[in-house]
Amino acid sequence: MVGGAGRWTGRGRRARAAVLGSRAAYSVRLPPVPRGVPVVPAAPGAPRAGRTVPWLRIAGAYAWRLILVGIVVYGVFIVLGRFQLIAVALFLALVVTTVLRPVTDLLNRVLPRPLCVAVALVGSLLLLMGLLALVGNAVAGESAKLVGDFRDGVHRIEQWLQRPPFRLGAGRLSSLQDQVTHYVSTHRASLLSNAVSELGVIVEVITGGALALFASVFFIHSGERLWCWIRDQLLPSGARPAWDRAGSAAWRTFAGYTRGIIIVAATNAVLVGAALLALRVPLALPLALLEFFAAFVPLVGSPVALGVATIVALAGRGPLTAVAVLALIVVIGQIEGHVLHPLVMSWAVRLHPLVVAVSVLAGSIVAGVIGAVVAVPFVSVAWAVHRALRPSPPP
Repeated sequence: MVGGAGRWTGRGRRARAAVLGSRAAYSVRLPPVPRGVPVVPAAPGAPRAGRTVPWLRIAGAYAWRLILVGIVVYGVFIVLGRFQLIAVALFLALVVTTVLRPVTDLLNRVLPRPLCVAVALVGSLLLLMGLLALVGNAVAGESAKLVGDFRDGVHRIEQWLQRPPFRLGAGRLSSLQDQVTHYVSTHRASLLSNAVSELGVIVEVITGGALALFASVFFIHSGERLWCWIRDQLLPSGARPAWDRAGSAAWRTFAGYTRGIIIVAATNAVLVGAALLALRVPLALPLALLEFFAAFVPLVGSPVALGVATIVALAGRGPLTAVAVLALIVVIGQIEGHVLHPLVMSWAVRLHPLVVAVSVLAGSIVAGVIGAVVAVPFVSVAWAVHRALRPSPPP
């Protein structure tokens, strides 16, 4: 039967009539899924983009979470930057607490707790002042000899620059000296004003040191009670066990990292001091102390301190001694990176060297030298808290 709407086929089914201007539809056959590749079915009602490119949806979910974490971290650094003096003082108080808390607990077996805190703090201050006095006495005792040594060293450097491959003439060197002298004489007023403005920084350093000492007294004496009071006042009862785990993990990591970096810095200082004394480099003891404090900046501080030692060796003892100090930089760097850090820091949170380098660079960009010092322990503590709060996999 043939009609206006269609026709009947021989099998009794009605076929659609052809519409003018239409064309036959072509079927698209998808390639078969290889064996072993799981097929994740799309959720009912999911949008077409989620059904076709699920990796894009997963990447987007991770991306906005990472952006949110970055915003929070940046906000924390901005807040700490506004209160930089208080943040640095509390950080120093925590460092002092990690060092003196075991000594106080040991003395508490035979002495009252307040007396133990006083003995630990006063003894550490006397030890630090004695070390600084020893360094100052060494510098003052060698000052007359150092002036002559540095004059001879500068003359040797000038002769060395006149030889190949530099071939700088005497006129060129004297013109450089004249330029430096002219710059100092021209900008004397600005240099003096900058020196006077630095007095405010000295006042801030003294204030921060006093605050750090004051806070460390309470941290050493009753740090657990302070933590319990803050936890009970600010957190609901259901969240307190998780925060206790996070706080314990953070403190163990911070204490382990601080004690480990102190051991590494002291070992580096002893090695550098012994090597500089053996090479008869001037100011060996102050340079060893500089190496101790510079080691608190991972990957960067120790090479900078040894670079200063190289300049002093070049001016005081000549190029051969400076080359020996450069070799010392390589040797101590290898010992620190392959022996001290894996051995001493294994009981703290171990971070990949790339993470350490990126953390130091990011901290220095945000907060300068202080940020470079604080970055690695901050990242270590954050990672320890993340591991403590992460739910354990089902058995």
